[in-house]
Amino acid sequence: MSTRAASEAVSQTERGGARYGDRVLAVEPFGVDPVADSERHGATWQQFTLWLGSNLTIADFALGFLPVSLGLPWTWSIVAILAGNAMGALVLGLSAAMGPTYGVPQLIISRYTFGRVGGYLPAALNYISTIGWFTVNNILGTFGLQVLFPHLAFWQGAGLLVIVQGLLAIYGHNLIHMYERIISVVLGALFIVATVMALRHPSALAAYHPHGTALWPMFAIMVAAAFSYIGSWSSYASDYSRYLRADVSKARVVRNAFFGSFIASVWLELVGLMVAVLAGSRASDPIAALHFVMGGFGTVAVIAIILGGTAADALNLYSNALSAGAFDIRVPRWLLAVAAGALGLTLSLLGSGHFETNYDNFLLLLGYWITPWLGVLFADYYFLRRHRAAAVDWRKTQPVVWQGLLSFLVGIAASVPFMNAPYYVGPVAKALGGTDLTFYVGFIVAAGAYMAVTARRSTSLTGPVDGGARVR
Repeated sequence: MSTRAASEAVSQTERGGARYGDRVLAVEPFGVDPVADSERHGATWQQFTLWLGSNLTIADFALGFLPVSLGLPWTWSIVAILAGNAMGALVLGLSAAMGPTYGVPQLIISRYTFGRVGGYLPAALNYISTIGWFTVNNILGTFGLQVLFPHLAFWQGAGLLVIVQGLLAIYGHNLIHMYERIISVVLGALFIVATVMALRHPSALAAYHPHGTALWPMFAIMVAAAFSYIGSWSSYASDYSRYLRADVSKARVVRNAFFGSFIASVWLELVGLMVAVLAGSRASDPIAALHFVMGGFGTVAVIAIILGGTAADALNLYSNALSAGAFDIRVPRWLLAVAAGALGLTLSLLGSGHFETNYDNFLLLLGYWITPWLGVLFADYYFLRRHRAAAVDWRKTQPVVWQGLLSFLVGIAASVPFMNAPYYVGPVAKALGGTDLTFYVGFIVAAGAYMAVTARRSTSLTGPVDGGARVR
């Protein structure tokens, strides 16, 4: 074992018994403040189990139905799933690698490039996206409960799931990591069964030959949807890596987060694709379709879907509370999680009747703000290497860092003509037959704009940064 690996392995055991690092069944006492060195604990491999467990989800499974509705053949569908998830998992891993450096949640990290008040904008967008994902998973999970218990009212099932997921979010970081480690093994076994059952019908799968036209635009939509799902975790990736020691290998953080999320998402989307093909006309309801295809094992598969929803929504509620904390709300983190659970339950009850028509639209719209925001963060951290955690207290950043905020807005504005959204199709997207390049354009333009304006104007921040440079 290397010196670094050994250091990570003993990081928990060397803490005092009263410290949070040694306790799982304790409500996390910290909110958005930096994690002190004495509280740093955990190992980089835990990023693998966290993102594996949290992505073996019902939303990923449902996303696998999209290529069938788009009329994509097998080869096009598989390549689109692989490409979209590879890009999404990479940005997730790169985002998670920032956590050990700064020791604060992802939205607090963005204050270094947006300012204290300027950071409220991405915090608000992330609050909306996390509560949206919570609602999506809660609705699907409740549908699953109703498959198992037909007489269960929707409000009863939704309320039960909110209580379970809310408790995980309230207890916080350590319990969530433990739960994801356990659930990754349980769900892995259950979805192996589901995969084997789906593969028992090779002739029916081989008979799938859609006659869709304009395959390239449909391919681009599937890539964008797969990227949007897994990439949307990036806005809170550091929430689950910020307790790692500052000197851990950032490359290991990236690798573990990448492979955990990539394996889970690709696997579940391919299972969803196979189930959609096998279900035929029954594919309008992903949960009912899975139950039908699995036959005698349908109950096992639906249980896996429900458990996967709890694994994802524990993260959504926890990070939602941290997003609220990024508004400088002086309320305990656990109370913010309770409020988010109540809001998510309300939205679940309101949105259950027309979920299918809104889900794909929500996925495609979700990532439009994230990639320009990531463009600014990545340009600052990876290209300019302005790692300022040791130099500047995030609570004392200037109200607005105009270089970052304006670059973010420019990235969004530049991507509008490339959008192929449910209620708007930009002129460039229309000229390209509906191909949506929004995510890529927004990232590149925002990153380029930030690097250009930062190169011309120094900031008032001073102090040491990584690599021996100085903050400009």
